[in-house]
Amino acid sequence: MDTIFALASAQGKAGVSVVRISGPNALEAANQICDRPLPEKGRGLRILRDADGNHLDEALVLTFKAPASFTGENIVEFQVHGSTAVVSSVLDTLSATLDLRLAEPGEFTRRALENGKLDLAQVEGLADLIDAETEAQRKQAQVVLSGGVGQLAERWRIDLIRAASLIEVTIDFADEDVPVDVTPEVTALLEGVATDLQRETDGVKIAERIRDGFEVAIIGAPNVGKSTLLNALAGREAAITSEYAGTTRDVIEVRMDLGGLPVTLLDTAGLRETDDHVEGIGIELARKRAEHADLRVFLAERADSLDLEMRAGDIRLIPKADTLADTLSDTQGAISGKTGEGVDALVLHISKVLKDRSTQVGVATRARHRDMMMQALASIKDAQKVLERGSEFYDIAAEDMRSAIRALEMLVGRVGVENLLDEIFSSFCLGK
Repeated sequence: MDTIFALASAQGKAGVSVVRISGPNALEAANQICDRPLPEKGRGLRILRDADGNHLDEALVLTFKAPASFTGENIVEFQVHGSTAVVSSVLDTLSATLDLRLAEPGEFTRRALENGKLDLAQVEGLADLIDAETEAQRKQAQVVLSGGVGQLAERWRIDLIRAASLIEVTIDFADEDVPVDVTPEVTALLEGVATDLQRETDGVKIAERIRDGFEVAIIGAPNVGKSTLLNALAGREAAITSEYAGTTRDVIEVRMDLGGLPVTLLDTAGLRETDDHVEGIGIELARKRAEHADLRVFLAERADSLDLEMRAGDIRLIPKADTLADTLSDTQGAISGKTGEGVDALVLHISKVLKDRSTQVGVATRARHRDMMMQALASIKDAQKVLERGSEFYDIAAEDMRSAIRALEMLVGRVGVENLLDEIFSSFCLGK
């Protein structure tokens, strides 16, 4: 296998930058550019020199010998001063070194997968951790990266292998009296795995929202203060506001961190009947986004009927609280983006609703995880139905169990996922 290298830290000026080498010739290549042999204890300061002996930089050199490294191969890391000139000179020197080449995006992590240091779900968890912007995203990614999905899959796999083995013993001794009826144990094993799989698949949608962000749509008639409220929540002029109805014609999105959860606020076109073709397109788009939003904030007077039916968790507020003091004796449930009245309470309410939903999250976080688990669950249910038909159909039930096992192996990348790898690793940077 080739020996590869890349900048493992972010591009650009920094206090310290990390250059990583991995592969069978990593130690030899590092020795070629260090002024003296690599440190025996795995770390030490060395002068880095190019092929002509010119001083490049003084670096902290770290060595990780196979298989006790991230990739499972020999790894050397240079922590150099983080100027673009220093980094470029070190990379140029490595590129001229025999048997080294620049790593492809995600190649270090791909080698970790191929060498059994990570399973596929952990690779996806690492990608999510790199992209994490909020505390909830970080925690969720850490669970997956630590092997949470793989541990669950292995436990289910062991139970299914046990169930299939018991059934196959019955098949092998079909002409003899088997001393123990294995059906109760097999039934219990299948039921336990099926229950766990159902719970995990139910939680994937919430997990995806934590990773990608919850959507909260602000809904109401034209000129009720939706854009003003969005600006107040965002803390900036994200949307144009005016006294003229129909100003907002497209969906305006603002990304926020609410209580550690990623939330995208949607300012939508005012809902009304209109002859304006462009505004009509905006209103139709507003309805579609509102239907798919995780939570909706309706701005409407108490006597007004709503264009959309409220769902569990939706919030209804009276708009323009700053204009109501003279007309309403009770302004509870009113909000004003202009003065900020009720805005803090709305933020707390949204955070509470979304945090309550987040408690339903499982370990699995991606649509691919859900698909593999649903595939396994379907095979288990088929096996349960076949078992009820009697022992003459046990061979079919055993095959259904093996199908469930294969789906779980695909979940962690042991089999049948080669076509996914290029797509997954394309999202990684060169040094990862």
